[in-house]
Amino acid sequence: MTSPGSRSPCALIWFREDLRLADNPALTAAVASGVPVTALFVLDETTDGFRPLGGASRWWLAQSLKAHGRECAKTGLPFAVRKGPERAVIERAVRECGATRVLWSRRYGEPEATIDADLQRALEESGVAVETLGGRLLHEPDAVRSGSGAPFKVYTAFWRAARAGGPPRAPLPAPSRADVVAGPQLAGDELGDLGLEPRGGPDWARGLRASWTPGEAGARAALDAFLDGGLRGYAAARDRPDLSGTSRLSPHLRFGEISPVQLWHASEAAMAEGSAQARDVEKFRGELGWREFAYHLLAAFPDMARRNAAARFDDFPWRQPEAAELKAWRRGLTGYPIVDAGMRQLWRTGWMHNRVRMITASFLIKDLLVDWRIGEAWFWDTLVDADPANNAVSWQWVAGSGADAAPYFRVFNPVLQGRKFDPSGDYVRTFLPELGEIPTKWIHAPWEAPAEALSAAGVELGRHYPRPIVDHAAARKRALAALAQVSGRVSAPDD
Repeated sequence: MTSPGSRSPCALIWFREDLRLADNPALTAAVASGVPVTALFVLDETTDGFRPLGGASRWWLAQSLKAHGRECAKTGLPFAVRKGPERAVIERAVRECGATRVLWSRRYGEPEATIDADLQRALEESGVAVETLGGRLLHEPDAVRSGSGAPFKVYTAFWRAARAGGPPRAPLPAPSRADVVAGPQLAGDELGDLGLEPRGGPDWARGLRASWTPGEAGARAALDAFLDGGLRGYAAARDRPDLSGTSRLSPHLRFGEISPVQLWHASEAAMAEGSAQARDVEKFRGELGWREFAYHLLAAFPDMARRNAAARFDDFPWRQPEAAELKAWRRGLTGYPIVDAGMRQLWRTGWMHNRVRMITASFLIKDLLVDWRIGEAWFWDTLVDADPANNAVSWQWVAGSGADAAPYFRVFNPVLQGRKFDPSGDYVRTFLPELGEIPTKWIHAPWEAPAEALSAAGVELGRHYPRPIVDHAAARKRALAALAQVSGRVSAPDD
């Protein structure tokens, strides 16, 4: 590539999964340099090794880019979006705007890290300075290591070591319009031409639009709502899908519309003000810690979405699922209400309560004996917060094949889980209106209800709602027998 030439110095900020102005170290450094700043986002769907975004994530990204463009305009920061191979697009943009410096936030997947390293080398060889900064995590992967210098494989040990390093840095303020020296405006592609949103056919994104407000302002509003009502009592309520006990910040974190540093210090302030209890804040921070752990694992083991972390599972006797049973799981028609409510919540809103994610994943893996990668791929396509680290690590956790995973012989009983975490059946009734009149006693096992109760509720099993597609007790025995083939373990609790 050629040198920037004689044009005025310019800094190019390359936005990636950090679509925010506040607490963005790369942006702060670019603005602080005092030279004109130009911003760019690149949608790369052609570079080998990159995993294409799923449909729900593509919809979210489209909305997030629209919102980010508006925020940049308010600040006077020229921003453009281009589609194409990242390296070629960035090199071309450097030439066009005369950039002498390029800044970006670090990424941790293998293909992305390789692209970044190759591009940095090429830019620096042509005389362009490159600065890569953190911002996606509380702690960079190389900053939290075991005594031997190896990455941690056990969450509790990892989080203990991470916490020992002290609290994260203070969040950085968003630059004001007075702070920004505007660089050249790059030509960009129209967002509508990127193919991120559904066109024609059924409007499957209707429920997503009704459920979410993507963008940095939406993230701040979601955080404020959580601090006002959800953080107090979080430790007890977070496992209850029938309650508004979670933050619903995961998609905003996924696309970097808010940072974990901001969340950490916001929870600290809530505790200092007395609006949140220490136990609730610690539980919330523990969830941030699990996200950290997942990214540290991804950095160390980049094949997490494709390969078992525990090699013995390479010989696991997975079943080839029948098309009908896989369709029943995806559409929420398994006959197990807590599973079906979760899968319908996912399809309607692009999100699912975390406790129910574990239940639905366990049902696919243990009750149907289906390879966890099939479920991981479905969640990748349908979740607005489909995260390359969290999604893979969490599916392997349920499967028992990952680092610090739940033991495979732990089998979630969907009826017991429903009764424990949705005791009144409100969550099931929200997403399975056909069971709305079933008495609470039988809401999680309608096949156990007497005929007169079903009739009074207007439910005919097999017509209005399916009978179970598999007997849980028999499926559990089958799963344990399969496990014995790779581990010799045959006893198990039925949770």
